[in-house]
Amino acid sequence: MKRLGKSDLWVSPVSFGCMSLGENVAVYADLLRKAADAGINYFDTADLYHKGLNELYVGEALKPIRKDVIIATKVGNQWRPDGSGWDWNPSKAYILKHIDQSLKRLKTDYIDLYQLHGGTIDDPIDETIEAFERIKEQGKIRWYGISSIRPNVIREYIKRSNIVSVMTQYSLLDHRPEESTLDLLHEHGIGVICRGAVAQGLLIGKAADGYLQYTDGEVARAAKAVAKVAGELEETLLTAALAYVWGHPAVATVALGIRTTAQLDEAIETLQRAFPLPDHHRGLLRQSVRSFRYEAHR
Repeated sequence: MKRLGKSDLWVSPVSFGCMSLGENVAVYADLLRKAADAGINYFDTADLYHKGLNELYVGEALKPIRKDVIIATKVGNQWRPDGSGWDWNPSKAYILKHIDQSLKRLKTDYIDLYQLHGGTIDDPIDETIEAFERIKEQGKIRWYGISSIRPNVIREYIKRSNIVSVMTQYSLLDHRPEESTLDLLHEHGIGVICRGAVAQGLLIGKAADGYLQYTDGEVARAAKAVAKVAGELEETLLTAALAYVWGHPAVATVALGIRTTAQLDEAIETLQRAFPLPDHHRGLLRQSVRSFRYEAHR
């Protein structure tokens, strides 16, 4: 377990990203309860996923063990009345209203971590922070954070708020946070919840394809390096890929999108063997990809 930033939340190194789950309630119950029984204690959802049904099903599955798990959800994306899509809404009024809806769907009277689900530098940031602070004072949430890949937004929340976490995309194939945000977050005692750590499966056996600024050939080279390190350490591909991410001290947990029993079993195996990659092997992986950085929203 690792402490999430300055909060009192201690999270498992592997966490359950619930977005990938479908709409079969029985699947939710079986997978989520099995994960919790195995030691995965952090479950991440959002009011956006399946128009709120994801929260509803997660809440139903975890209700019998509510006090034993950490539930995180997100707010800020408002579905249009006709269901055709959603619009960004970080307003104070929207957050104050929708926290109650999330609580109802999740069948709980508090949310452990409430996260702003995105954000731009042009948002009414102080107003957004006021909303989070108010619902924290009311006891509706224990802590709050943001989900963002934008360095300029992350810096503003570091300066102006009491966030304890940032959820961000980070992997060998998307190491941009190493240049822009990870060290800064660690310096300020803010924990990182990592998503995208296996780059849509490209680092753990999925056929090579272009990814971000990398060609399929470059992706294949990175995957080969992960396989080589996994072989030398006698670990699985998943464990080797996650160990790279765990190697940065800011990272508290890695959220894996899990939707099948086989994926959960592999996640549990990795949980039991979690470790930060030794510097030598971390260097080998890093040398297998060319460096790039965020060009926008700096």
